[in-house]
Amino acid sequence: MDHPQTLADQILPLVQKPARYVGGELNAIKKEWDKAIIKFALAYPDAYEIGMSNLGLQILYHIINDQPDCLAERVFAPWPDMEQQLIGHGSRVTSLESQTPLNKFDVLGFSLGHELTYTNIITMLKLGGIPLHAKDRGDHDPLILGGGPCVFNPEPVAEFFDFFVLGEAEEVLLEIVNVLRSTLNSLRSEKLQALSRIKGIYVPQYHAPVEKRYIKELTTAPYPLHPIVPFIEAVHDRAALEIMRGCKWGCKFCQAGWTYRPVREKEMETLLRQADEVMKNTGYEELTLISLSSSDYSKIDELAKTLAKKYESKKINISLPSLRTNSFSVKLAKEVARVRSSSITLAPEAGTQRLRDIIGKNMSEENIIEGVSAAFDEGIEAVKLYFMIGLPTETDEDLLGICRLAEKIMALGRSRSRRARVTVNLSTFIPKPHTPFQWERQITIAETLARQDLIKRTIRNRNIEIKWHQAEASYLEGIFSRGDKKLTAVLEKAWTLGARFDAWSEHFKFAVWQKAFAGCGVDPDEYLKARPFEAPLPWDYIETGVPKEVLLNQAKL
Repeated sequence: MDHPQTLADQILPLVQKPARYVGGELNAIKKEWDKAIIKFALAYPDAYEIGMSNLGLQILYHIINDQPDCLAERVFAPWPDMEQQLIGHGSRVTSLESQTPLNKFDVLGFSLGHELTYTNIITMLKLGGIPLHAKDRGDHDPLILGGGPCVFNPEPVAEFFDFFVLGEAEEVLLEIVNVLRSTLNSLRSEKLQALSRIKGIYVPQYHAPVEKRYIKELTTAPYPLHPIVPFIEAVHDRAALEIMRGCKWGCKFCQAGWTYRPVREKEMETLLRQADEVMKNTGYEELTLISLSSSDYSKIDELAKTLAKKYESKKINISLPSLRTNSFSVKLAKEVARVRSSSITLAPEAGTQRLRDIIGKNMSEENIIEGVSAAFDEGIEAVKLYFMIGLPTETDEDLLGICRLAEKIMALGRSRSRRARVTVNLSTFIPKPHTPFQWERQITIAETLARQDLIKRTIRNRNIEIKWHQAEASYLEGIFSRGDKKLTAVLEKAWTLGARFDAWSEHFKFAVWQKAFAGCGVDPDEYLKARPFEAPLPWDYIETGVPKEVLLNQAKL
């Protein structure tokens, strides 16, 4: 096998964006390998610029490296050109900090944020020199850990993992470290047995019910004040300040809203102190206040204005994503975005009041028009609208409602500015586990294309841009979202046939997936059908803190 130096000398000149693979960024931590008794590789199964936008990864990196006897290094999925170079040179996927092959670590922890990253997990395990299936690993192989939103139904990938963390990891991570310290010379099976006794840990081979973990006190939770600044522009190229967790609104389609309960806020004094540290230690020109619904933070007005005033002289922009759209939120967003005026984003989700009421989206047309009017009055010229198609009970009238609303907003904008523009983003509704809609059907590819087409044909105004999710990709996401263990073989087959980076339209090969389903004798359409309320679900053993009866009651409303 090549020496790590070969990576730099022979391979990197031949790949796109070599900075994805070299490490050494501002605030990256490189510890002495031999002095750490427990070594973690934190893996994000997507490209570097996606993974480096993930706040969770930065938090875990900070917590582990804060332990004197532990180290954490990062690894991302190799882009297809890099994968081919590694295979050609007989090289392994390695960590960024020390260029160490993944099979030399004690724990390889994957962050699972999206179902369409699953084939990249296989690439990273195989090119990391690690047996793909948990049952085939020995005492010298790393323990493979999974966490993140997708593990609320880990069944399609459960055979690849030794254990999962359900829910928030800040506290449970140190409990894992303590178990590993106390079982340093133990057998793999003994380590897993000890880990299975921790609340929030699911070990697939034992298949016992598991209850999610969450941080009760967000203010005192560890937070990275020296986040790594990527070498190449990340998808979210800015400093992030997490102000709260959870969401009180309970939209029936939103998995995060149901699984990240209860709502918890960080104290404002702590946020101001953390903002100072993060900005001082990164040099970013933008600070974003993140949560599922930032307008619900009790002191959002005071916090945003204080930060804007503090950083105005340094030309640092304060951005407020996830605001509820009303004139207060719009004026606040405009007031604190002192450096550059921006667009405003609304998510009405449905085109008619009837359907918004059914899905639990607490937003009237009056609210929407009030919000965009305020935006146009404040000089904002671009409005982005997010809608879902294929929602339960949806009719053509609801789809035409999307068109009418977009055109009404466009007319409002044009009455203020000739440069006003509107973007309509259409995604396909995917019934997610642990939501009141987990029993609903998902529309087919043909239905998705027909509904997208109706909207494209109806909106004639050339100043309204329409964007849509690829129907086939949404279809696949829906299958794996509510999937079971039968899909593991399909995943492996698709990977063998060349499936990689399925979330990237330029790499997504639907024909490969069709071939994989057929080859495994699995009917993908079965996973999109409505489920009877009384039928067992693959994820029933996972307790999120919201009883199934509550979801059932909401589903029947």
